[in-house]
Amino acid sequence: MKTTTASKSVNIVLIVALVLVLAGNILASSIQTVGGTVTIKDIRFMGTNGIQMSGLLYIPKSIYSTDAKGATVVTPAPGILAIHGYINSRETQDGFAIEYARRGYVVLALDQTGHGYSDGPAFANGFGGPDGLAYLHSLNIVDPNNIGISGHSMGGWAVVVAAQTLPTYYKSMVLEGSSTGTFGGNPGDATFPHNLGLIYSKFDEFAPLMWGIPIALNAGSGPKLEAQFATTSPVIPNQLYGSIADGTARYWYQPTTNHPGDTFSTVAIGDAVDWFQKTLSGGSSLPPSNQIWYWKEIGNLIALIGFFLFLFPLGSLLLKTRFFGDVAEPMPVAKPAIGWGWWLGAVLSIAIPIATYYPMLTSTYVKLGTLTPQTITNGVMTWALVNAVIFLVLFLLWHFFLNKKAGGNFHSYGLTWEGGKLRWGKIGKSLLLAIIVTFSGYLLLAMSDFFFKTDFRIYVFAVKLMSLTQFKVYLGYLIPFFVYFFIAGMVLNAQMRLDSEKAQAPMWKAMLVNVVLMIVPYIILNLWEYIPLYMGKALPNDALTTIVMYQFIPILGISGALSTFFFRKTGHVWVGAFLNTMILVWIMVAGTAIQFAL
Repeated sequence: MKTTTASKSVNIVLIVALVLVLAGNILASSIQTVGGTVTIKDIRFMGTNGIQMSGLLYIPKSIYSTDAKGATVVTPAPGILAIHGYINSRETQDGFAIEYARRGYVVLALDQTGHGYSDGPAFANGFGGPDGLAYLHSLNIVDPNNIGISGHSMGGWAVVVAAQTLPTYYKSMVLEGSSTGTFGGNPGDATFPHNLGLIYSKFDEFAPLMWGIPIALNAGSGPKLEAQFATTSPVIPNQLYGSIADGTARYWYQPTTNHPGDTFSTVAIGDAVDWFQKTLSGGSSLPPSNQIWYWKEIGNLIALIGFFLFLFPLGSLLLKTRFFGDVAEPMPVAKPAIGWGWWLGAVLSIAIPIATYYPMLTSTYVKLGTLTPQTITNGVMTWALVNAVIFLVLFLLWHFFLNKKAGGNFHSYGLTWEGGKLRWGKIGKSLLLAIIVTFSGYLLLAMSDFFFKTDFRIYVFAVKLMSLTQFKVYLGYLIPFFVYFFIAGMVLNAQMRLDSEKAQAPMWKAMLVNVVLMIVPYIILNLWEYIPLYMGKALPNDALTTIVMYQFIPILGISGALSTFFFRKTGHVWVGAFLNTMILVWIMVAGTAIQFAL
């Protein structure tokens, strides 16, 4: 009876997961197509030096008329080029793109070079900005004399280079959390760029880099921004400088958010809409405050939850099959740390990642080899390996000096089988099970992309399909990250187990505790960084590394849940370590930039 009830529960969870994915995709698709009134095309085109570029093209159906001969263009529409920031992708601009398209603009949301599905390396060809502008300008559905260009962060540098390279191809510009003259392009003055709308938030982390001042709140009094606005006095937000008719207009919007928050703010997105409505002709007069984009984000989130939920019942069902059945074993008799030892382990699990995070990441944003061309992933990998070594040493000290006397051994830790032996056949099946679960999740994402042109995401965290180049890169990172996830799983499920020899903790409690142990360091670090920032002080540490840390919370939270679940299903760490490696390295590689040519 218990087995039958458990099987029904697994089936129900699987159905719920698939329903969440389907419902989330339907909602996200209906919003991004504005109820079917906007067509979205996934495009590829050839850029400078043979680099293939990728983008999503949003085409309002209002620019077509339909007769017996089919759809024809009535009047070319104004166009907007929208470019994401560093280690993001074209979908990060979807809030802007949806609201632009709703108002009748043709929108090209471009993948920068080395990002998403555009060829690498990153930073090449002016970040891809000039090629994106040239492509948009060439479309017969776009009014070539009525084009706006917008970019967030490094995407802002991309449109600045585009404006410098093709000065007659655009009419106005929006910079979101970005600046002129920071990385290539003209430094900016009263005449360059044309009609600039600057969206620079009150708590932007990159104020020293972008505008040469330590605190974003004071950006208006910085000499660089004053020069851009052609004034010798502090620039005042929400005040028009220059002339739109002459192309010298300047306007500073100052939303109450931070740097990545620009792409997830109704205020910032409304500001961008407002500026293009002021400087481009042909769009609708729908108020900037009238927005629907966030419903797509809710749909994406629902599908994201369904995706991760899907992995658990699928793995459970595979473990019930005849082939994988011998991998599912009872957990070995517990010999974990207890009492003060457990609490000491918990403190170290939190303190060591905090102490190593900034030193390891900021010192290893480099190319480490031909198979590892992503500097951000290299930093995370170095951090992961250093932490793995530290925790392995501590684990071995605990085992040999304390726990071995109490009967602890590699079998009770879920590393080996009876007699301390490695069962290579079962390890191989564990690997195969993880491959099938990962591939099934990937197939679910591929179907979402094919039928709905959506992926699974929320804010800056996304699960995306990999390009062929990204898949090759993915293979190069698997072994180093497996070392980390294997040792992390060993510490969580052997040393830090909540079970005793007499009682077993409920699954939900074990998963919750391990998730907390994995994510608390980064919650603490975020508070350490952002409390001073929101009190009007400078960010304590490197801005890029701080923003990269956002994704540590979902990635390591998921890893804790998967590791715990499959340890308790199989009695060993292998399935969880394999699965974490395959899924989480996929997410990292697909979501960041390739900085070096392969």
